[in-house]
Amino acid sequence: MLALAETRFSFVGDEYIYAEISREMSVSTSFKALAVTRELHARTIPGIIDICPANASYLIRYNPDIVSPYDLLDYLKEIDLTKSRPEALNLTSRIVEIPTWYNDPTTREYAQRFKNRNESPHFSDFELVMKSRGFMDEQAFIDDHASTPYLLTMMGFILGTAWEFPLLLPSDGVFDIPKYKSPRTETPRQAIGMGGAFTVVYPVASSGSYQLIGITPVPVYHPEQRLAEFKDSMFLARPGDIWVHRPIGETEYYSIFTQVENGIYRYRTKNFDFSPEQYAQEGKAYIDSMMKGF
Repeated sequence: MLALAETRFSFVGDEYIYAEISREMSVSTSFKALAVTRELHARTIPGIIDICPANASYLIRYNPDIVSPYDLLDYLKEIDLTKSRPEALNLTSRIVEIPTWYNDPTTREYAQRFKNRNESPHFSDFELVMKSRGFMDEQAFIDDHASTPYLLTMMGFILGTAWEFPLLLPSDGVFDIPKYKSPRTETPRQAIGMGGAFTVVYPVASSGSYQLIGITPVPVYHPEQRLAEFKDSMFLARPGDIWVHRPIGETEYYSIFTQVENGIYRYRTKNFDFSPEQYAQEGKAYIDSMMKGF
């Protein structure tokens, strides 16, 4: 069942209103943040400069010379209230496939280089994640990760970074992958990491503290915009997307990499009307139905 707490609003400086739906991350709070911010985009309210959904909150930037902060706050409260019913959280989503070479040589090399920054230096990043998730077999972990769809709850940290939250949680509800004690100074572009409950694809080479489990040949940040999916934006991710990781090997990795370089790769996608209420009621059966034919 979806449980939606009352949102707490705060003024932040002279140009921001912060809305905290919950202090704890959950799928239901993400659905509400997405529903409210999408409604705000649709209404195109004069004076609103930026609308930023997050995992359990959202932030609004506004121009106080155009809209009164108190009038805007009343307006936000009214919209927020209408999105407190489970049936009001439905969203049109897009399922996107991310080809993933798990436990690849590049991320293994980086894990080895920075092992002393990890809490368990005698394990590789991949091994640490696998054991943290209770798996003793590499393929069993890969199958589990790849069979789980991930909801994009927010974007941030590095341009184009999307935070993927699992739509299928373990039976005990615990999903807490430890991060590095001290961040790596380098992470390869398009590496895939896990930390806490989240999976991320690093859009560019950068620092990072998530455990590296693989790499993808497809960009999530593409400033050249030569691939069709980047026609309207340099970023692949859209809050509310659902990403699915498909295991690939070395041969397919380099085949897709070449297609990307030649500007001919097409992402596998599917549009889907997501019902959080049905998802809460049916769980895995609903996810299986959503993924049918994909």
